[in-house]
Amino acid sequence: MDKIRVAIIGVGNFASATVQGIYYYEKVEREEATGLKHLFLGGYHPRDIELVAAFDIDSRKVGKDLSEAIFSPPNNTLKFAEVPSLDVPVLRGPILDGVGESLRELVKMDDRPAVDVAEELRKSGAEIVVNLLPGGAFKASEWYAKEAVKAGCAFVNANPTFISSDPKWVKHFEENRLLVVGDDLVDQVGATVLHRVLLKTLAERGVKVSETYQLDVGGGTESLDTLERAKTVKRSVKTKSVEAALPYKAVVVAGSTDYVDFLENRRDSYFWIEGVYFGGAPMHIDIRLHTIDAPNGGSVLYDVLRAVKIALNRGLVGALPSVSAYAFKNPPKLLPPETAEQHFKEFICGERER
Repeated sequence: MDKIRVAIIGVGNFASATVQGIYYYEKVEREEATGLKHLFLGGYHPRDIELVAAFDIDSRKVGKDLSEAIFSPPNNTLKFAEVPSLDVPVLRGPILDGVGESLRELVKMDDRPAVDVAEELRKSGAEIVVNLLPGGAFKASEWYAKEAVKAGCAFVNANPTFISSDPKWVKHFEENRLLVVGDDLVDQVGATVLHRVLLKTLAERGVKVSETYQLDVGGGTESLDTLERAKTVKRSVKTKSVEAALPYKAVVVAGSTDYVDFLENRRDSYFWIEGVYFGGAPMHIDIRLHTIDAPNGGSVLYDVLRAVKIALNRGLVGALPSVSAYAFKNPPKLLPPETAEQHFKEFICGERER
């Protein structure tokens, strides 16, 4: 198979897990590979993902090879694989709104001038740009989307900025004969997915859920940035996604709530569900989920990158509704989980968005 040439925007914890995963699974050939939903997808293996460019603004990362930068502070996620030298220097991108006030104490801004991002993308041969900027970097996310268009690249928006879900942006990519998917990548063992499955299962069993919430407490730079700048947007996106799991109206609240420094890259997610079942008998569920944040998006992102590569091979342009609904909290069209899963399978088989 030909390589999937990817550029990364933001060399944070999620980027670290994404890069490590390529080498963790590099020699795995069994279809039941632990931690991956699909070892092969459309014939592509995670080792077919080739990282060709990376951009950041922290002086401890800029200028270093990507293989070193992913382990540089303030990154603090789990190290689970050795990464060889990639010959991909991390380039200085523009700051814009990429760093909130709270993060300025953790991030050491590099004083070199920003590179011409579109030109560097062209030189690298990147065909897909992945936006892994913090959740509150709305202007920077849009700016990088424009640079991706200038460079002729597909754009994968993993953060909650409205790009794939904004018809104006979709039209812009269509007019330039390019692909866009997003917004706000779901986690493999994420609170939103688990919350939706719980509610859907209860509703199918005849339970009437009246009230429910899901709230997060986490460490790491993403949790801190979300609390400061993206809390409202994240809550709106997550709440809308969870509400779609129920066939009736209920009081739903979902989103991040607080930051705890010593949790580092770990996250605690709290679920509370109340309702009634047979004879009006009351029911109550109270659950805590504990995860390490950064590795949680790896399996899903690998599916997205391979699906976008398949779409590129087919000459598709614009949004990919089935891919976005499968892998993101705020796609152009939100679908029930089982419908999104089926549409994604049909897309991979060539039965959708041809």
